[in-house]
This record gives sequence, structure tokens and C-alpha cells, in this order.
Amino acid sequence: MATMPYFVLSPATVLSLIGLARGPDKTVPTPAEDWRTARVNVVIPALNEAENIVHCLASVARQTLRPEHVWIVDDGSTDGTIEEAEAFGRHIGLPLTVIKRARPIGKTPTIKRQARETDCDVEFILDGDTFLESENYIARTVEELYKGAGVASACGTILPMRGKDRARLMETPEFKQFVEANQWVDVSDDRGPLRRFAHGLTNMYRECLYYYLQRFVYHGQVVFFGGITNPVGCAVAYRRKFVENLFDKYEPIFGDDLTNSEDIFIGFALVNEGYRNTQLNDVYARSREPEIQGLRRQTYLWSSSFLQSCYYFDDLLRSPFKARKRRQKRKAETSGKDGEEIRKKRKVAEAYRQPFGADYTREYGRPLGWVYFLSAIEKIGFPTALLIMVVLQLWQPLLITIAAETLIAITLLGIAAPRRKTRLMLKGLITTPIRYLMLFNDLLTIARFSIDLWITRDRKWRK
Repeated sequence: MATMPYFVLSPATVLSLIGLARGPDKTVPTPAEDWRTARVNVVIPALNEAENIVHCLASVARQTLRPEHVWIVDDGSTDGTIEEAEAFGRHIGLPLTVIKRARPIGKTPTIKRQARETDCDVEFILDGDTFLESENYIARTVEELYKGAGVASACGTILPMRGKDRARLMETPEFKQFVEANQWVDVSDDRGPLRRFAHGLTNMYRECLYYYLQRFVYHGQVVFFGGITNPVGCAVAYRRKFVENLFDKYEPIFGDDLTNSEDIFIGFALVNEGYRNTQLNDVYARSREPEIQGLRRQTYLWSSSFLQSCYYFDDLLRSPFKARKRRQKRKAETSGKDGEEIRKKRKVAEAYRQPFGADYTREYGRPLGWVYFLSAIEKIGFPTALLIMVVLQLWQPLLITIAAETLIAITLLGIAAPRRKTRLMLKGLITTPIRYLMLFNDLLTIARFSIDLWITRDRKWRK
């Protein structure tokens, strides 16, 4: 998933508001290739996903754009994930290859290996605990990849996987035939009431978070800057060649120890090269969320990865301080003889097209760097300010801050999801205590990151 935002009227949120105020993105696509001819491979990293893998594969089998091949990379599962996958693959006639590892080594090597060892055009990463709710999810994300020369990744809207979503998928013809032929039972139905409650609480919290993040923050970024900070990694289409080049560049430096969440690092790295990550609001995927007790660890992975990526790509964070120089450069490129020469050299004229390469970022920064910079200030500043109020026992300012911030949060959540406004705003209010617990958990993440960075110097961050 993406970096963990706070429902607070922060500078980063203001940027998204400005983007939304500008209305729909009016950029005219300039595809150089026909997306319909793209060769797509679906890569499914899986670790102990016997409960979810059939749902995942069934959703792939229903796609309007069928992949050329499906790869399941099993990261040392011990629960029968492989047997479930192969049984369904045989039943449905899915072009499926399984790669089994003896022990878990993480998701990053999976993305790297498949980017290098296949010759497809698009590497579609789909986590084993996720299924594509929209039948045209792959088609739409691939189409989006081909709308501009610099589009490197595209994802849809990700929402929590609920029991009724699983049941609805099981009613589709492909799935129903498999269930009847193999006497297949969804083991998730066997959870006790306590576990179902814990899982439902997480789903409620994450639904609010995802709607706010994707329908408000990300949408505003796309309109304002032409892209988002990073894709949502559980269901994302990448230009395979871009990913291969990325690993060729960073593997000699980091090996497989990128950060604690590979999609955040990859998003930063692509923007650093001048590429774009984009997100769609008209296609959906459902991801299995952890129970409430597992929320803290997952939040740590996302937040720590954001801080780690900020450390690695500090040129992006410094973009606001290079804005004037960048504007002067841009002006020179779009006017006079120099601008005319540049335009002649470009094979494809694209509204969001910037010079590619990390050297340009180092010298001039990137417009999207404003979001990285302001998000870093928000992530560190807001929880620190609350902690200071607690330490100094400033209870009245603390209560006023929490009340005002909660009101803003719920209001923005209603704006982000107008069709389900009342219900979602109520869920946002109910899950406010969880949100604040996760916020204070970020203080521990910041402390741990600081120790890794300046005291132990242990920077072997990985997932």
C-alpha cells in the first residue's frame, strides 16, 4: 500500500484540494503504441495464501484482457497454497507456472526476477491475498500505461476484502464449477465470532483510509501533478522494461534490501527517473486485511518504508528548493529557439513529459517533489506535536486539536466518497481511536528509523 496519511488539513492535503478544485484532468493522451497489442504477464507472489489463492486466480480468469501467462511465485508456503492453485489452474485451463522456493526471501526478488527473465511488455503484480473485482481491471491499467511515454505504473482503487465480496466471486461460473467439482470449501468461513469482529474492525478502518487516500489525496495529485507518489503494490501494472532497468541500477547498491515495502521504493525510484505512477478510480480490487492485532506491524512497514525512501531519494525531497531553477529551465524549453529544438527532438509530445534521468532530478527536482517534502513534514511533525502536548500536559490545546482534526477528517471523507457519505463518515468517527493509535505508533517508527540511521547505522531495510 501507499504511505500512511493522516486525515488532517496538512500542506500535502491542501495540494490535493487545489488539484481537485482544478476539475478533471484535461491532458490529452499521446499513446505511441496500441495497448491492445501489449503482452501481459501476471505475477502472483504468495506466502501461505491457501485461503485466498483460488479467489485471486478466479478473478484473473475473468479478465477481459487475458494475460499471456500467469506466474505464481510461492515464497515457501506450508499450508497447501500450491496445491490449491494448481488444482484451480488445471480446472479452468489457466496458463499457469508455479515457482516454489524452499524458504521465504520476500516479494522484491519476485518482481526483480520476473522483470528480468520474461520478455513481456507489462508485468502485472497481483498479491496472493488480493482479487480483481472489476473484470476490466487489467485492461484499464494497461490502457493507462500506454497513454504517455513516461507512464511507468498504473493501479486501480483498492478496497478491503469482505466476506460478501468473496461470496459474490464464488457465484461466478468459473468459480462455481470448480467448487462443485472439487467439493471446495472457503475456510475463512470457519473463523470464530471474535476473529470476525477483529477482522471487521480493521476493514472498517481501512475502508475509510483507502477511500480518503485514493479518491481524495491521489486523485488530487493526478490532476495537479500528473501522477502519484507510488502505486498500490497489491494490484499494479508496471512497464516491465522500466522495472528491469530500475533493478539493474539499484541491485548493485542495495541487493534485495530496498525498504520495508517494495511498492513505495519503486514509486520513489520511478519518479526520480522522471516517470509517472498513476491511479484509476473506475476499477476495483479487494485485498485481504490483517486482523486488528496485525495492523500495527503493517502500518510500521508502510511508514518506515516512506521514511527510508525519503532518505534514499533526498533529491526529490529537495524539489521545492529548486522550484525557481526548474521554472526557468521549463521556460527555456517551451520558448525561443532552444525550446523549438527540444520539441523537434521529442518523438512524442506529452503534456506531463519531463526530461528523464536522475541527473535532472538532482539538478532541478520534480514537481511531485512538493508532495514528498510536505508529506515528510506531516508524518514527522503532527505526531511529534501531539506528543509535546502530552508531555507538557497541554490538555486543552490537545483536545481542541483532536476535535478539530477529527471534524476535518470526517468532512473530507464525505467529500471523497459522496455516494456513501453518511455511512462512511460514521465509520470514520467510530475508527478515530484506531487512527490515533496508529498515529502514535508512528512515533515509535520515527524513533526506530532515527536509531537505524544515526546510531546503529543498520540500513539493511527489506521486505
